[in-house]
Amino acid sequence: MANTVDTVELERRVKGVYRAVAEAPDEEYHFEMGRVLAERLGYRNADLDRVPADAVESFAGVGYHFDLAALQESDAVLDLGSGSGTDVFVAALRVGDTGNVTGLDMTKEQLAKARQLRDEVGLDNVVLERGYIEELPFEDGTFDAVISNGVINLSAEKERVFAEASRVLKPEGRLALSDIVSETEMPDSIKTNADLWAACIGGMQINDYIDVIETSGFDVFELRENPQYEFTSEQAQGACQTYGVKSISLGARKR
Repeated sequence: MANTVDTVELERRVKGVYRAVAEAPDEEYHFEMGRVLAERLGYRNADLDRVPADAVESFAGVGYHFDLAALQESDAVLDLGSGSGTDVFVAALRVGDTGNVTGLDMTKEQLAKARQLRDEVGLDNVVLERGYIEELPFEDGTFDAVISNGVINLSAEKERVFAEASRVLKPEGRLALSDIVSETEMPDSIKTNADLWAACIGGMQINDYIDVIETSGFDVFELRENPQYEFTSEQAQGACQTYGVKSISLGARKR
């Protein structure tokens, strides 16, 4: 599935959006942010109360999938596109002192914020690294679970993302994610628009999305829609109505 979007421009736009998310969470974006959103998506107040408030204020996820991840004490977890750290910190609560969580993000401002918050609360089982989800800097079979929230749709190379996720998972490891997809194929006017794509309005058609996951060595065991997630801008809402752009959460297991 070839893409004609300018990947260099896409990366620049994505970094720009999420640099702003980290540094200016009170500004207006195409999407909602913060604790009210997290609660509506299904995050437990008991967890959010234990996560640094400054991380939650920059939360820009699109769904909830920790039930699908089924994290256990001692698990090793990787978060693809970890942002300011909300999901990393929630995962750290689940795996305990005997487990570990690695967050990977390409935006240095997001990493800087997450690292500062990690150090302030003293989470020794959290590692935050800079890198790309299409080329993971980890050995084969390192993790028990890979999670991601509203990030994979931003990549122009989703086949590589899921192949890499499969590579770094242990046998029968879990993939649990929330992401943006569309009911129908997007026209080139959207698929090649780096600005729209960076704002999460370039989701892959749902059947193609699942095919890529299964081709990468996963069996999908649950797929659900997240109608409680809504885009906020008029442009984004128009894409939702025309092409069925929506949020989904998905659980899969490596074969």
